[in-house]
Amino acid sequence: MRSKIYFGLGALLITYAVFGRWSDRPVHPQAGVLAAAEPVQTAVENIAPLEKNGFTIKPLARYEITARVLSKERYRWDAGAKLAPVDLAVGWGPMSDSAVLDKLKISQDTRWYNWSADVLPIPNDEINRHAANMHLIAADNDIAQQIRQVRAGKIITLRGYLVEVRGENGFTWKSSLTREDSGSGACELMWVESFSVQ
Repeated sequence: MRSKIYFGLGALLITYAVFGRWSDRPVHPQAGVLAAAEPVQTAVENIAPLEKNGFTIKPLARYEITARVLSKERYRWDAGAKLAPVDLAVGWGPMSDSAVLDKLKISQDTRWYNWSADVLPIPNDEINRHAANMHLIAADNDIAQQIRQVRAGKIITLRGYLVEVRGENGFTWKSSLTREDSGSGACELMWVESFSVQ
């Protein structure tokens, strides 16, 4: 009897894993720039801090971006997972064009986004200025579900704030405020009030 239960649980876990991979499969748009506009960032003043899951969230700048999802990574165990369990690597301008992306290898790990290429399809600084790794804090459960379900290759529009987060035991997490940086501290940490998929 016990072996039948274990077999049933094993089959259920395998089915769940296969469905998860299938539902997360990327889409493959035709070549061409699909998200041409630059992100829009505007200053904010005197906005009250937000609260979520025991964290205090301070808005630093209003932010809106339309971009192509390059990669998605889920996090469960790091210090920010209770707040931002999904990171999206996104690209706009030339980094939303399949003709460019087909020549790049893109991955995410430990809250970083990485790319590599045998031959650069566009200059290095163009890649860095038109792509970002975004740690996303959903304002509500509906947005959290949309973030979890979005697939690589989709065009998304996000509206909200770039933020600084403070938590217990001195935990801090702060968004980059420029698209010109790379490396440590270059990711956008965003409070997402609106999330839409084209």
